[in-house]
Amino acid sequence: MAARVLKRPPVGDLLYRLKYKNGQTAIAALIEAIMAFWNPPVQAIVPVPPSNVARKNQPVMAVAIELAKQLGIPNCTACVAKTKRTPELKDVFDYDKRMEALKDAFTVQPAQTSGKNLLLFDDLYRSGATVSAITELLMSQGKAKAVDLLTLTEARRTV
Repeated sequence: MAARVLKRPPVGDLLYRLKYKNGQTAIAALIEAIMAFWNPPVQAIVPVPPSNVARKNQPVMAVAIELAKQLGIPNCTACVAKTKRTPELKDVFDYDKRMEALKDAFTVQPAQTSGKNLLLFDDLYRSGATVSAITELLMSQGKAKAVDLLTLTEARRTV
């Protein structure tokens, strides 16, 4: 039987360094990669609130702050708030279980989102459950004009 090899794309390696090795120098490289291919007409960045609030360095927040500076737009950490603790969804593989864990997990501040083109930003994409739940809130309750999505990398897979 062949050994399983876990592979990360280059951006995934940068995110891993930032998230688990406190590699703050990875932020600049991540911003450079983002800016090289993407610059949508958005009015604010909305970072996805973290699941692991005990983590000293929050990679989503760190990259969102720098990206907002580069784009010259607000980083709206108050646009979406987490209202209940959820498990880290990287360990929940069933989509319905992910959605159940996310039920009533977020609130939105319409005063800050109404009529705006927003960028919802997260580090990992696996099933889309988290970003789908937040996008729905931003559009329905937050009255956003549009929500674009940017994630840094897809969750690691075994190959």
